[in-house]
Amino acid sequence: MFNLTTTNGAARTGELHTPHGAIRTPCFMNVATGGAIKGAVSAHDMADHLGTQVMLCNTYHLHVRPGDELVCNVGGLHQFTGWQGPILTDSGGFQVFSLAKLRNIKEEGVTFASHVNGARIFMGPEESMRIQHNLGSDIIMAFDECVANPAEYAYVQASCARTTRWLVRCIDELTRLESHQMLMGISQGGTYEDLRIAHMQEIAALDLPGYAIGGLAVGEPKEEMYRIVAAVEPHMPRHKPRYLMGVGTPGNLLEAVRLGIDMFDCVMPSRNARHGHLFTWQGVINLNNQKHAQDQQPIDPACTCPTCARHSRAYLRHLLKSGEGLAQRLLVMHNLHFYNTLMQHMREHIAQGTFGDFYARHVDVLDKRV
Repeated sequence: MFNLTTTNGAARTGELHTPHGAIRTPCFMNVATGGAIKGAVSAHDMADHLGTQVMLCNTYHLHVRPGDELVCNVGGLHQFTGWQGPILTDSGGFQVFSLAKLRNIKEEGVTFASHVNGARIFMGPEESMRIQHNLGSDIIMAFDECVANPAEYAYVQASCARTTRWLVRCIDELTRLESHQMLMGISQGGTYEDLRIAHMQEIAALDLPGYAIGGLAVGEPKEEMYRIVAAVEPHMPRHKPRYLMGVGTPGNLLEAVRLGIDMFDCVMPSRNARHGHLFTWQGVINLNNQKHAQDQQPIDPACTCPTCARHSRAYLRHLLKSGEGLAQRLLVMHNLHFYNTLMQHMREHIAQGTFGDFYARHVDVLDKRV
């Protein structure tokens, strides 16, 4: 159940209630693709130090290894990983896009060649639902096709229609499984406003627990992404959570919250951290730069994460340049803490009616290189 609590313009706060706790929105979901965040950050780190509300895991990757039946047999993802908060699993639909050279799409579903060993894998709506049911996540995503941008209008139109048919099959399979997991439908349509709006209206009529916008942040300019979000948002059910998949930079999150989005995920904070690119309230710093070699400041003097509380840029740069594994752990912890703190500040300012001022102060700062 989702309770909309405050609005400030189009920006919203709310609470999404799950069997493993309430999620305060807007929120960022930390991406643990195979049940772990790259960079040696544990479930306990997320709970105790990083302000994490939701862990996101990948259906396709967990199906490949260790296998969703194994996860089910040991008690599901919560027991398996040690994370006791809410978990969202994506459907495997994004791999329809990202593994384009390894797959074949038909009405029944998608045949993949495993990225691990080349073994043949078939996944359709029913298989995706059964896998996510085995994983035991709180929130599950419908199986869809994420098309590349740009793509021909006729193909995108046909893909939207197939995604809707797949969504109906997902609903039917969950009914058969007697699952109580929260299913979110995914709006597709590329960068065509009319297709996006029509598809959102079509799936909204199915009255699902929540809705996502998929198929963005796949190479199009950010202005195109914002244009599509602004076009689709008025057609998203007001009293259901809204999720913009795979997004993005701190500036992207700020802009999308202004447009009325509630939930986000992205590998960017952990991936960029592992390469020394760190987010701060002054902008993005590159720890590889020589100017940080003797810098005794923390990554961000305003940050309260364990990394900034204890270590200087100079020491962290040394670890990074020396290839020490500790560097990845400390830097990933900082970036994830920053993202979760950013969302917390947005929630507070929306509740106080001051989000517009917060947006104006930070929109041109967060993504700039410093």
